[in-house]
Amino acid sequence: MKIACIQMEMVMADPDRNYIHAVKEVREAAANGADVAVLPETWNVGFFPREDLADLADRDGCRTREVFGSLARELGINIVAGSVANLRSDGVYNTCLVFNRKGECVAEYDKTHLFSPMEEDLFFRKGDHVSTFMLDGLRCGVIICYDVRFPELTRTMTVGGLDVLFMVSQWPLVRVSHLEALTAARAIENQMFVACCNSAEKSAGTVYGGHSAVIDPWGVRLAQMDAEPGILYATIDPSILDGIRKSINVFADRRPELYKVN
Repeated sequence: MKIACIQMEMVMADPDRNYIHAVKEVREAAANGADVAVLPETWNVGFFPREDLADLADRDGCRTREVFGSLARELGINIVAGSVANLRSDGVYNTCLVFNRKGECVAEYDKTHLFSPMEEDLFFRKGDHVSTFMLDGLRCGVIICYDVRFPELTRTMTVGGLDVLFMVSQWPLVRVSHLEALTAARAIENQMFVACCNSAEKSAGTVYGGHSAVIDPWGVRLAQMDAEPGILYATIDPSILDGIRKSINVFADRRPELYKVN
């Protein structure tokens, strides 16, 4: 599976421009043979316009579904459509939509851990479920940015075996070392590939740090970008997963009766 992480520079509060740019980047990824194109967090509006968030958000994800469902079908590519500010009847959610090669929406995930230091929890509503799905025969999952700091969420998805975890984010440059450590830890402890797609931009006084990466289950970075916008390509080999899991069988050796996480 060839993964393309689109380390996108977006414009704050300009959805029209951002949709045009995102479509262009997905087309480029498909032209370069990607099986999966991945966008970053809240690429439709940036992270995040406070005054007009509801007006700028994608109502019920309809625009994202129409644009990327049809694009996935046209190009024959899987699309993990990052996340978008998504207006529903009860408020705005930070939502990731995933489309398979037929253009079918195979997953919808709302960010469950909202970044209170930047008051995300005052403007968005919390999600209430995990999300796993199949792409090209591989069991996949998705988390959004701050979620990576909560290993309980990821482990909930991986106990049954997860092959690829997609992480979409708007992670600041000042804490890129945390991003690198946490994504590697999730890959190693859950014996899976991690594809992290971060943005590369400066908005509202924050510099978002790029460094998108694809990491194998040993914690090896198969590819990594710097802080500049662009597209990262990496090909993963799922055939290595079985051998890794048999040689160090962490899931068989778990002691869930001792774990008290509430």
